[in-house]
Amino acid sequence: MATASMSKRRQKGGDETAVRERILEAAFAAFMENGYATSSTLEIATRARVSKRELYALVGNKQEMLIACISERAKRLDVPADLPVPRDRETLEQVLASFGAKLVREVSDPTVIAVFRLAIAEAVHAPEVARALDSIGRETSRAALRKIMTGAQASGLLTGRPAELAEKFAGLLWRDLMINLLLGVAERPNPREIAARARDAAAAFLELHPLPKEHAPD
Repeated sequence: MATASMSKRRQKGGDETAVRERILEAAFAAFMENGYATSSTLEIATRARVSKRELYALVGNKQEMLIACISERAKRLDVPADLPVPRDRETLEQVLASFGAKLVREVSDPTVIAVFRLAIAEAVHAPEVARALDSIGRETSRAALRKIMTGAQASGLLTGRPAELAEKFAGLLWRDLMINLLLGVAERPNPREIAARARDAAAAFLELHPLPKEHAPD
């Protein structure tokens, strides 16, 4: 009896997860097509084939849906668990190149670019879109880069504030690519171009920030 009850609860939890994902997909599609401000919870519920009551119970209001949509995509911008801790400059360069490639690959995805365009388009009528994107989406990648810089600093490989170091690397990595993607005047780089961009950014960054004198070889 207890086993059957537990099985039913697991099935219910799995069903709710699937419905929640369907709601978020519907919400994201509505935001992209109609804009955040003009998309209604009724339209989203209709797209997701759920009642408004179920929509509010599983996800929440429209702003909570927006935050959930952005949060799901932001998860991909954390530091991968398999990246080695930098103990020397060569490893640091590899880590920066690896994470840089991941960052460009994820952020240049057409759906992510669409979110940025949505935030810009809704800046006046729904500034919460930009705030959510900045505090959840962009902050995830900034925090990941700060984590890498903090680790490199702890190993004596870099000097300076991690936040400033992260910002400088991001600038070298992106250059004009993001604005060109937003304007639609550039195509998404292919995997080879992304890898080359990340390697060049890592090499340029380390050239601008040489090994501290106390750790430099004699």
